[in-house]
Amino acid sequence: MTGFTDPDQNLDQSVVHLTKHHGWGNDFLVVDVTRPGTLPSGTSMSDLARVWCDRRTGVGADGLLFLEIRSSSELGMILVNADGSRAEMSGNGIRCLVQAAHRVIGSGQRQSAWPVRYSVETEGGTRIVDVLGPELDGVLPLSVDMGFVEQIAPPETWSSLGCHDDRPVRHVSLGNPHAVVGVDDVEAVDLVALGEKVPMVNLEIIEPGPEPDAVTMRVHERGAGLTMACGTGACAAAEAALAWGLVPSSVSEVRVHMPGGEARVHIDASTKRAILTGPAQFVASIMVSV
Repeated sequence: MTGFTDPDQNLDQSVVHLTKHHGWGNDFLVVDVTRPGTLPSGTSMSDLARVWCDRRTGVGADGLLFLEIRSSSELGMILVNADGSRAEMSGNGIRCLVQAAHRVIGSGQRQSAWPVRYSVETEGGTRIVDVLGPELDGVLPLSVDMGFVEQIAPPETWSSLGCHDDRPVRHVSLGNPHAVVGVDDVEAVDLVALGEKVPMVNLEIIEPGPEPDAVTMRVHERGAGLTMACGTGACAAAEAALAWGLVPSSVSEVRVHMPGGEARVHIDASTKRAILTGPAQFVASIMVSV
């Protein structure tokens, strides 16, 4: 990823300012590396993520987002999972990152003109994020052009799941890898056990409904385990639901119910481009010692 500030070039700092946000309960810490002296010298991104994201000894989060504000409309994003591994892209994470940036550079600006658009360079490609309205009670409405849903090969250990040949399965990428499995009842599946067999992908299980235009989803995320929601996973689930006929092809948006909330996903029928719409919730500003 070009142009991103090397944290090792920043000055030593005994205290670092973080903000915490979540999208449907999928929570992230954001650190703005644009500020001089933001990160301690010689400390890796992976080490910081493992320490700060720990839910017992740290602040607690599913991942740590490194934000670089390049201009009033251009941002850089690096995402490190709670276990210290890198992730190319996150639909919830990118909304949280944009909320953090918008609170710095968008506050008081263009408040009568919506949407406000940001271009975000991620390790999964550049994504366009629209702020759809003002932040109210810490909640910011956003829409993300998630790029194309592309077919990929199954992970090497896929056969260890023992899926029956008749069970619907879809392997796709939205900049990061997903495996979507159709099931009768998402609550009846030991998703932790299955997810641990394919740790290199995000594993989604989905069932139809409860509404005609909806599916219900649970997810085991690469690098984070069970999470309340997954934005890229919701897009993968929506594309699979349309491909399998779980929802009518005529619907403009697929509703994806997750433990943390409901995503709305539009899939272009011809190009398979996905648009994800949902909120980012500001939680807190936090000072951490390093």
